[in-house]
Amino acid sequence: MTDIYTTEREHRMIAGQTPTQGLIARFERRDKISPAERAALHEILDLSVLHRAGELVIHAGARSQECRWLVSGLAARISGFQSGARSFTQLSIAGDFLDLHSLVMKQMDHGVLALTDCITAAMPHGRMIEMIEDQPHLGRLFMLELAVDGAIQREWFHRLGRQDALGRMAHLLCEIEARMALAGLGDGSGFGLAMTQQDFSDCLGMSSIHVNRTLAELRRRNLATWRAGRVEIHDHAGLVALAAFDPAYLRLHATPV
Repeated sequence: MTDIYTTEREHRMIAGQTPTQGLIARFERRDKISPAERAALHEILDLSVLHRAGELVIHAGARSQECRWLVSGLAARISGFQSGARSFTQLSIAGDFLDLHSLVMKQMDHGVLALTDCITAAMPHGRMIEMIEDQPHLGRLFMLELAVDGAIQREWFHRLGRQDALGRMAHLLCEIEARMALAGLGDGSGFGLAMTQQDFSDCLGMSSIHVNRTLAELRRRNLATWRAGRVEIHDHAGLVALAAFDPAYLRLHATPV
């Protein structure tokens, strides 16, 4: 069941920020934000909503009138077949926009599934359009978020067809670690990742048995361990080398736009 939060206490993110503070911090990691832009961002978000683990946050085929921003939790873009087979085409962590492209696409061509309990906040399309017209620099920052979003999906598709299972798993862990760091999450030695073996399977196109063997091999090489919803990185340089991970596509460093 979806619950709407109505108090300031319930609006808090895990890191102690309100959703608006988290959104502003997200953009400030990309570029400088003016006082007028900060004020505009304070007006963009609606009340936060709680989605329980296993719930579809966004349904494929839905015609959206708002974009959703992930305040906390872990979600996945999901595509499926009539047979019941499914795949995840991207993971979304706290601070990500779940469907920013709905501002122009309107009808969703995929769903978004809450892998853990998630909190989202809506940005109504009409309000976003007005804000972008008044603050074009914020519009460019939204465009940057869309560009990075597309780059992540291209990277996933490329590696699914050209990289072995061990390399794909290592790359997924490297990417999530880098994105967690951008969001101010993680602690340098690892990060929370409350996924199941089936979730990894849906991300990487492997069977659950193959996922288990691949994770065991990373552990055997003393590169990384996934246990009880947490990833511990033991040899960062070794994991990066195995993954052939180049974070340039994530645009982690502030760049004026």
